[in-house]
Amino acid sequence: MFSKKSYIWDVNNSNNPDVELRPPSLITCLRFNPKNTDILVGGSYNGLITCYDLRKPGGACGNCCLPLETSAIEKSHHDPVSDCFWVSSKTGHQCASVSTDGQMLWWDTRKLNEPIDSVTLAADAKAGGNSLGGCSLEYNQEAGPAKFLVGTEQGTVISINLRNRKVNNGILHYDNGPGKHHGPIYAIHRNPAHNKFFLTVGDWTTRIWVEDLKTPIITTKYHASYLTSGCWSPTRPGVFFVTRMDGVVDVWDLFHRQDEIAYSYKVGNQALSTIRVKGGSSQGAGGKLVAVGDIEGTVSLLELCDSLTLQQVNEKAAISSMLEREMKREENNDVRERDFRRAISETDAKAKQGRSSLEKENDMSEEEIRKIDLDFFSAVKMDGGSLESEELTLF
Repeated sequence: MFSKKSYIWDVNNSNNPDVELRPPSLITCLRFNPKNTDILVGGSYNGLITCYDLRKPGGACGNCCLPLETSAIEKSHHDPVSDCFWVSSKTGHQCASVSTDGQMLWWDTRKLNEPIDSVTLAADAKAGGNSLGGCSLEYNQEAGPAKFLVGTEQGTVISINLRNRKVNNGILHYDNGPGKHHGPIYAIHRNPAHNKFFLTVGDWTTRIWVEDLKTPIITTKYHASYLTSGCWSPTRPGVFFVTRMDGVVDVWDLFHRQDEIAYSYKVGNQALSTIRVKGGSSQGAGGKLVAVGDIEGTVSLLELCDSLTLQQVNEKAAISSMLEREMKREENNDVRERDFRRAISETDAKAKQGRSSLEKENDMSEEEIRKIDLDFFSAVKMDGGSLESEELTLF
């Protein structure tokens, strides 16, 4: 039986949690409000959205915190909430949630009786296609206050732009072919330094995408174990982290090399489930502390060395040039593929037209055949014989 308790910890005290959250159901995701860190929003296993205010503790013990607001179950998600994010708003009380039930909902945490907006994650919104289950959500105000990225159970990426709702309900689908993951996308994260680039983690690979293209520009080699989560470093534009099911954290440094893992660390024997890196500037403690959670509920706090934390000389410009170069190469590949398909189509069309002309030349009507027969028999009669008499003479 899983415990419904969730804890908030102080990194300087690993013995006892600071606050214990007591939700109505298992918490599957939790986010601090960026404008007010005393307020949190969480998604539950039964589909409910709950809001907590740490300034108003309650319960039997002094450090326990009960939900301040809870959504109505009939208006909530029908599957576990996969992820949630605080979104840009004038009030600072709006958030968005996504679930494997194929719905993305927007809420006002001051009144959670019903969502204020919703979008169906359909394969084709206008045609009413099958809905896609949302497994991960990414939101970055700097990339656009109305832009969202969703990783689905089917291994595809969906971009949602609320300012373009008239076109396919604001939904844009990325590669559904060779570029998609072979399994659910468990993590999706924009590059903090270059917002139009983002990574996805699923199956055995990590893929890097750009908003302008529907195919990935970089795909890592297949890892030895299934991948479960990942994120970019907040201080180094070329570094990202990936957790694996065999308990290993892989660190990739694109500034150093693109085809090999820079560093791997075995955290434990249990499968890792999530990873987060402390934000902030590289001059302070930002990017140095990494929290890793496993499926047994254990949280490990790792401290990175300076070479993985401090930004290298000209790293931001070099990573930008590298990503732009990969984007151009992918664009050229797309143009070359389109030209190749167009050439094949034109060749097939010409071949088909040639076959049709030849068939027309060889295809004689019944009247033409009948006329040829009559001309032949007329010629035989003018010679003063018949076919039968000629046959007899031969014998």
